[in-house]
Amino acid sequence: MGGKTLTRADLAEAVFKKVGLPRNESAEIVELVLREIVSSLERGDQVKLSSFGSFGIREKGERIGRNPKTGQEVPITPRRVLVFRASNIMKQRINDSLSGNSSGE
Repeated sequence: MGGKTLTRADLAEAVFKKVGLPRNESAEIVELVLREIVSSLERGDQVKLSSFGSFGIREKGERIGRNPKTGQEVPITPRRVLVFRASNIMKQRINDSLSGNSSGE
């Protein structure tokens, strides 16, 4: 399951190639989209991207954990965690690509 990691620069390059905007504008668009997603999540809003998935924030309460090395109990503070749920379409595309049934674009 090795592979390349998709970066912001890769996204900007894809926008540049497919849309034809200058590279600096393509990078700016990618940054604006990512910034808007982060801002929405910071406000506690859910972000749904059709055919991709949804991002949300989950509140986790305080609990007691255990240090795996020493076995000592330690409190874990309450926090907010980012959760992602892939859409059924995304799950199907990923599973199809494993079996070679990819319907390329």
